[in-house]
Amino acid sequence: MIMTFELMGMQLRRMADAESMTAASALLPPGSYTTFRTYSGNRVLRLEQHVRRLQESAALLNLHGDLDYETVRAGLGQVIQNAGYTESRFRLTFSPPRFFLSVEPFTPYPPQYYTEGVRCITVGAHRDNPHAKSTSFIASAGSAYHSLPASIHEGLMVAGDGAVLEGLSSSFFALLGGVLHTEQGRALVGVTQSLVLELARAIAPQIALSTHAVQLADLPRVQECFITSVSREIMPVVQIDDTPVADGRPGPLTRNLMQGLHDLIMREAQSVLD
Repeated sequence: MIMTFELMGMQLRRMADAESMTAASALLPPGSYTTFRTYSGNRVLRLEQHVRRLQESAALLNLHGDLDYETVRAGLGQVIQNAGYTESRFRLTFSPPRFFLSVEPFTPYPPQYYTEGVRCITVGAHRDNPHAKSTSFIASAGSAYHSLPASIHEGLMVAGDGAVLEGLSSSFFALLGGVLHTEQGRALVGVTQSLVLELARAIAPQIALSTHAVQLADLPRVQECFITSVSREIMPVVQIDDTPVADGRPGPLTRNLMQGLHDLIMREAQSVLD
């Protein structure tokens, strides 16, 4: 069950519950949103960046308003204490001047997704405003997910020129010719995506970075692929459509970045409780 609260000043008002995050978002006014999980029950990674993106995305949607970081942080702490989950997954929705927090228990993905990798297919979905994380895209992404075959974990959106831009709810990375590619100009800039670029500069300086996507035609030559999101962290991709990625196993760069991100989370995730 998804619980949704409206934060008014420092007071929480519980709204109607829903069966899924998609259903919960459908009950709210349109706006910007961001999603993240907790660690150790009450720790969140880069909350400031999530709050900043909420405001920036709202502005891109011509919805203008201010969010106070400390108020958001305090509201999260209240919801965590009220919900009592071991770990929580949040979706924050900003529809100025209103602000909502939806929460559900967080369940990690199966370990084999990380040790063996996942399969993806290309899909026809697209964002009308790729730089804004808008609730208007949630229903479209949900429909696209329902049409994916059972063996497919993620749908990858492809531009008209053949560039592999991003996943329905993830950022996409591909290593090609010693260059790690991920699209930022024509795709949503993800919080975890930005973290991975930071990590790659620090732990793999020999790898060049590009914020432009690889092409569909490049996939047979790609050395490694992975997708990123706050809930997934870094998840290896071993097949796209009918094309295996390299030898069909998670590659060394992907594994090193996975460990690096885990270490960073343990260092930097901060409690939202006073």
